[in-house]
Amino acid sequence: MSISRKQFLKASALSPLAFTGLAKNISTRESVSIHQLLKPKALTWNSTLGLIAPASPVYDPADFDEMLITLQKLGFNLVLGVHVRDRNGYLAGTDQNRANDLMAMFENDSIDAILCVRGGWGCNRILDLLDYDLIKKNPKPLIGFSDITSLHNALLSKSGLVSFHGPVGTSDWNDFTKESFQSILIDKKKGVYDLPDTEDDAFVINSGTAEGQIVGGNLSVLVAMIGSDYLPTFNDSILFLEDVGESVYRIDRMITQLKLSGILDKVSGIIFGKCTKCDAGSNSLSLQQVFIDHIKPLNIPAFYGGMISHEKLNVTIPVGLRARMNADDCSFRILEEAVS
Repeated sequence: MSISRKQFLKASALSPLAFTGLAKNISTRESVSIHQLLKPKALTWNSTLGLIAPASPVYDPADFDEMLITLQKLGFNLVLGVHVRDRNGYLAGTDQNRANDLMAMFENDSIDAILCVRGGWGCNRILDLLDYDLIKKNPKPLIGFSDITSLHNALLSKSGLVSFHGPVGTSDWNDFTKESFQSILIDKKKGVYDLPDTEDDAFVINSGTAEGQIVGGNLSVLVAMIGSDYLPTFNDSILFLEDVGESVYRIDRMITQLKLSGILDKVSGIIFGKCTKCDAGSNSLSLQQVFIDHIKPLNIPAFYGGMISHEKLNVTIPVGLRARMNADDCSFRILEEAVS
């Protein structure tokens, strides 16, 4: 007898023998925000995007030019940051110049949104160089993922600005990715994030539903911010995570760091998108066992396999808005519009 994908997900929940407590149902606790949230204006497919490289450069000039052609074919008007093509080792120019490009895009009234050309490493290095009061006075969408996690969390904690964990300029702008981007930033819809029928690697860690402010991003970048004042509150939040190219023991180490810092004790639910190329190797725990050890005992709704990753199909998530997750079918929803 065949079973539905939802039945499969429920049947594949991690073994209840790993933890005997029952998962929580909907959280009734209220999330806490330091700032009044600022929602930027909606976009169109012919909006003007400011392109910046706040982290690493696009190393191959041909890839950079191909990105420009792709974005122009989508209909966008493009304004390049002064230093967007700069190179300084693994950084896209000096810290000050990368920060200057970002601030210039916020100050420029002709720019509708800011799109990061790629991630890599470097955003943490410029957080102290940004003018968060000026950003607060000039709210507009900032879009990107991976190392851009630093900027999403800093903008939320320092300015209250809702930014968007979504494609970078060099992403694969396939139909799935475009549809999610359009739904949130152009059509002004409340985000709905269900698994495509083609996805079969998702699994339930803890059953149940939860609500809270959705925060998070790349796991490696997030843990590198612990101890700074650029992280938002995690009280009663839904924490979303993803990573790429990390051995399982490193994922174990980083989740342990989240645990020891107290962050995991504050959240109401966890969504781990995908860990791309995170191989166990020999003499290793499995990724599922790491989740059993660290996340299952939290007794909060949690699942693995959302469309949040370094892979081709990616969703756009407004960071900071209130969301509801359902671990049993590996889905989540944003409960309000992200743009005005």
